[in-house]
Order: sequence, then structure tokens, then C-alpha cells
Amino acid sequence: MNMSRTERSRERLVVVGGDAAGMSAASQARRLRGPDELEIVAFERSRFTSYSACGIPYWVGGDVPERDRLIARSPEEHRARDIDLRMRTEVVEIDVEGRRVRARELDTGDAYWTSYDKLVIATGARPIRPDLPGVDAPGVHGVQNLDDGQALLDTLAATGGRRAVVVGAGYIGVEMAEALINLGYEVTVVNRGKEPMSTLDPDMGRLVHRAMEGMGITMVDDAEVTKFLTGDDGRVRAVATDAAEYPADVVVLGIGVRPETELARAAGLPVGDHGGLLTDLSMRVRGHDDIWAGGDCVEVLDLVSGRERHIPLGTHANKHGQVIGANVGGGYATFPGVVGTAVSKVCDLEIARTGLREKDARRAGLQFVAVTIESTSRAGYYPGAAPMTVKMLAERRTGRLLGVQIVGREGAGKRVDIAAVALTAGMTVEQMTALDLGYAPPFSPVWDPVLVAARKAVTAVRSTP
Repeated sequence: MNMSRTERSRERLVVVGGDAAGMSAASQARRLRGPDELEIVAFERSRFTSYSACGIPYWVGGDVPERDRLIARSPEEHRARDIDLRMRTEVVEIDVEGRRVRARELDTGDAYWTSYDKLVIATGARPIRPDLPGVDAPGVHGVQNLDDGQALLDTLAATGGRRAVVVGAGYIGVEMAEALINLGYEVTVVNRGKEPMSTLDPDMGRLVHRAMEGMGITMVDDAEVTKFLTGDDGRVRAVATDAAEYPADVVVLGIGVRPETELARAAGLPVGDHGGLLTDLSMRVRGHDDIWAGGDCVEVLDLVSGRERHIPLGTHANKHGQVIGANVGGGYATFPGVVGTAVSKVCDLEIARTGLREKDARRAGLQFVAVTIESTSRAGYYPGAAPMTVKMLAERRTGRLLGVQIVGREGAGKRVDIAAVALTAGMTVEQMTALDLGYAPPFSPVWDPVLVAARKAVTAVRSTP
């Protein structure tokens, strides 16, 4: 039954989406307001909640031995905290004027309306699945959720072949290439870009390309997939481009994701240029006092460029949820924005970036200098010192740090956090050169590679008119 607020003795919070942002919001709201004050109803269409989608490639590749290690909190644990979590139930309509949502139970088909006083939209993102012949054939897999991961593992266990094709060379693509190489597959990565990792500048992506080939991965760049070929049994047997066919016993799609906002669009809620919901600093949907949104379905402010971006990462989603839960629960919190930090790996190669790429800076109308340095992760004479390349962008004349990209071996990737903090603080590259970073030969050269890049950037800034 759908009672109005006046007929109920407590407020009702409805949460659409039961993963990072949604359940973080629900849990934080519950900490601040007890069940006698706030009823919480959450809907999740899958069989899992509060899990690490980022860990799926490592589960598939065997680094994480079992699926349940990726689950932070089960539905039963949420329910034990007086959160009415309804699994395998999809919200199919939001009635903003009537302050209610319509949900459908996927196993029975039953549908019903539930009213809300406050609404949280945390519908996440959906993987890009190209509309090409054969894309729905058995053996072609996306890896967005735990069900997808299990389906891929089932295919790997059942197939007798050892040839895998990964379509796309972003974070998911390179991580799945690593997983499949670890399992002993012959791996081909087909990428529409000129270099892998489009979140890097092409010169840094070229380093990733060379390293992946050195690991035995066949890289096919600047190629557009045209269809997925199937055999007599209907299963995928090859991936075709305009130029060639690549045999495949299994195909993994790693093309990227888009914000899952069809539900919100249909309800008339504001959506940005990148397809994500638009919110204010409190994560409240713009123009709607009692509706919040967070996670992969929203756009966020880029603190470096001053523009809205869509950056689907679990770190942001959990922070969004904490902010939303605090505000729904009667407290106060804001999410000021991001600098675009991300880190990944393929085998022993570490890849990291934060801030703006060259094309991002140009698009924002910024004039900049770009420098690149080669260094090592430890003192050069210390055992295990590994090479690393650091690229740094700084604004002309002011010297404000704009972005950093790092490609290297063990010890390289997390150095990007130095730059992330500097970007958040609005530091110049000259200010960075004075940072008091930890030093000992097992951890760093006397001049940390990030600071070496900053010194070179200072020189470039000073030499430009």
C-alpha cells in the first residue's frame, strides 16, 4: 500500500541502486537517524549489493580466489541495520510530482508503487555494447557486475580453446588482458584508438602499447570492430575489423561505460553533456530539494578545468554516498569535485594519471607547457630499481600544475597521489619542488621522479614568454 507522508509517522527514504553510492548513503543516513525516525527502502535489480566491481578482473584472473571476497556487505547485513533492501527488484519509473517510484520484481513480474519523502538515485553506469552483428552470441562477455564475472568464468571453464580477444584498451580492457594472460590465453586487444589507454596522452599510451606487446599481448590499434563471427554452434569464433579477422574462443568487451540515466531522464531530471545527472555540492539533484544522486550516474566538477565530467570510479561513488547520507540524515556535507586521478596495471606495468591531458587543457582554453622525464622507482644503485616515465603539464606564465601521467614498473603508479594532492591544493610546479617527501634508497632516488618532472616544468615555464 502506498501511504502518504501524513499517514505515516516517520519519513521514508527510497534508494534506487544497491551498490557503492546507494548503500553508502543508506548506511550513513541510518547512522544519523534511527528506524523510529527514518524508514529506508532500497531497490537493487541484481543478486548482489555493496561489492567491488573494480576487483572483477582480479577475481577472473585468479589473484582474488573467490567471488565473495569482493562483497563488502551482504543484503542480510544491510537488513540487520533496519534497511529494507529489496533484491532482484528494478525501479522502472519515477513519479517526481507524485513523490513515488514504481518497482518490478524481476522473478515474479509483480509491480507496485512506493512513496518517498526523500529519494536517492544511484543507478550507476551501463557498459557500452556495440550494436554489431554477433554481439549477443555466446562467448561474448561484458564485465560490469558479479554476474558478468561469473558468466565469463563459466565460459572460460567450458571452452576448449585458448584464444581471447579483448575489444577496447581502456582500464577494463587492459586489466582483462592481464587476467587472461595470467590464465594462459593468447590475448589480442583490438582498440579503436591510435594507442591504448585514451585517458593518457598518445606519447604515454605508446609506452603502454610497447610494454603490453613485450608481455606477449597482440595489440591492434586504430581498428574498428565491424562484427563478431560465429561458428555452426552459434558461438563466437572471431572478431572482424575492416582489415582482418582475429580468432577468438572468448571475447571480452572493455569499451567503457555510460551513465545509467534513462530512468532519471524520463522523470524530467537534469542531465549534463556527458549523460550524467547534474547535482549541487551537496549531491542534491539540481532544482529538486528532496532528490539526491551519486555514483557512476552523475557528472562531477573537475577542479582543474572547472568543467563537469563523468568519471565512473568506486572511490567517488562511496564519497558521494557518504555526503548524501549525511545530508539526508540531518547533517551537512559537500562533495567539492575531483581532479581525475586513476591508477591501473597490466602484469607488472603500472599506469597512472591525474588532472588534464593535453587535449583537455586545449579544450579548456588553457596555454601550457609539457615535459617528460625518465627516472627510477628507487635509488639507481639499489636492487629492484625499476624505470618509470613521468609527464607533467603546467600552465604557462602561472606555473599552476595541470596534470601528471606516469607509466612504469613496481613503485611507479601510486606516486600519482603526490600530484593529486598538489592539484587539489592548486599548487604551482615551483611550489612542488619544495615538497618534503620521504626518502630512502629502497623507496626513491634523492629527487623523487615527480619532483624531477616538477623541476623540469619550472624551467619550461620560465623559458616561455
